[in-house]
Amino acid sequence: MDFNAINHIPILGLIPQLIGYVIELLPSIAPIILRAATPIALAALCGVMCERSGVVNIGIEGIMLATAFVGWVAGVALGPMLGGQPTAIFGLTPALLVALGAALLTGMLLAFVLAWLAISVRADQIIAGTIINIAAFGMTGYLNTLLSKSSPIGAGSFQVFHAPKELVDLPIVGWLFAMFLNQGPITMSVLIIVIVMQVLLFRSRWGLRTRAVGEHPKAAETVGISVIALRYRNVILSGLLAGLAGASLSMEATNSFQDGMTAGKGFIGLAAMIVGRWTPVGAFGAALLFASAQAVGRSIGFAPPAGDLGQLLTAVPPQVYDALPYLVTIIVLAGVVGRSVPPAADGQPYEREAVS
Repeated sequence: MDFNAINHIPILGLIPQLIGYVIELLPSIAPIILRAATPIALAALCGVMCERSGVVNIGIEGIMLATAFVGWVAGVALGPMLGGQPTAIFGLTPALLVALGAALLTGMLLAFVLAWLAISVRADQIIAGTIINIAAFGMTGYLNTLLSKSSPIGAGSFQVFHAPKELVDLPIVGWLFAMFLNQGPITMSVLIIVIVMQVLLFRSRWGLRTRAVGEHPKAAETVGISVIALRYRNVILSGLLAGLAGASLSMEATNSFQDGMTAGKGFIGLAAMIVGRWTPVGAFGAALLFASAQAVGRSIGFAPPAGDLGQLLTAVPPQVYDALPYLVTIIVLAGVVGRSVPPAADGQPYEREAVS
């Protein structure tokens, strides 16, 4: 079969050209894809931990935004006080580490608020998460307006590690080393977190208990598992993941905070969780897919393909490529909704039965 002939078929011929363009582009944009996927993947992992425990966390977006703000502000406040020279690897300083700790604590605090509303108060979990989102957007926007008047300078940001040239230049697999190693510390930690969570969730007693609580809490309670305590613990710990996601935006990807800088990544993370069927590895793969759409869309703007395909893609308004990750999210999510089955007790408040 003459594959070159296919390239000359109107419309249909553009498909193999587009596939070839993406394959050719992939090695050069792979580090960018992982960097863009990091906050989405961490948000998805936060959702996995919550929903596997039976708690819906719609407030991930707000938690990410609040932690991004707190991490940046803590760096601004502590930078002059703690000082210190950045380390050769990752550019670590005392101020950056303490600011990261502040972001993580903020994530845990907001997750505790969600847990209290969802588990103890037994409020509607969608509304509880929405309240956190609205409060985070309002408070960070207001406080950022006040702080921006003084033009504060941050404490810097985590720097990218550069893999040895011998690894990056290896044939065939060198671009994979560049993808996972030419990153900052938060981005590099994502793959480790995914693997650890996958093993723990499906190969440990904690994972078995978590899945039991999310599927059939009453049965779990009868065998001695404290449903309420486990849900509290898991939701609060999930705040660490959302905190890392927010910190990656204001302390690694940039050294600043902008209003609404999460730009829907928390919600895309929830979509990645559903596409990944509530598994850490699946959620990470979905996050990479959504981030790839963003990276390819931006690459078309400065390095379009040659020929008819290039003319067609450059004629598309750039706003379409800005919206591409969200469009891909909607299309993929529409294809899996109904096929991906959430934990049976997901979103259902649990009330311990009274002992007679």
